[in-house]
Amino acid sequence: MANSTLPPLLRYALQGLAYAAFAAFVGYFSTAPAYRQLNDNEAVLKLSFSHSGQLKFACRERSAEELAKVEPNMRNKLDCPRERAPVLVELDMDGALLFRVITPPLGLRKDGAATVYRRLTIPSGVHHFSARLSDGPDGAINFTSEHEVNLASGQVLIVDFLTGKGGFVFTGG
Repeated sequence: MANSTLPPLLRYALQGLAYAAFAAFVGYFSTAPAYRQLNDNEAVLKLSFSHSGQLKFACRERSAEELAKVEPNMRNKLDCPRERAPVLVELDMDGALLFRVITPPLGLRKDGAATVYRRLTIPSGVHHFSARLSDGPDGAINFTSEHEVNLASGQVLIVDFLTGKGGFVFTGG
């Protein structure tokens, strides 16, 4: 055990001073400098959705010889591959291309949904958006949408794709 040459009262006072300095340091940096996620006159655009593309290959009818080779409980007249087509999405703002994303389907057999998430800081104000999506094996654009949005400073615009609602959905703008 080490002997201290300082009197106990002085030792406690210095220890209290060190704790106070540490608490002041932590207290200052918990509130300053102020963090700003966006500058003035900026908004956020988020393109975020999950969508299953169409089947990549059409179903085919099995022949009688092929059906005879499989077990009776496995005899399905149609052979439908599970693999889905990749999803292509393009998003323009005021005539300029912001995103062009080709996303393959997820899953070991490539039969799951394609997931897209992109975030971009854009200027606030009135903007014209044009969105296109292709989810078929031929690569043809199946869904299009045009939308005009007035974004305030700090506002978040979310562009989603919902097949049940007819395609692209713009929320928050």
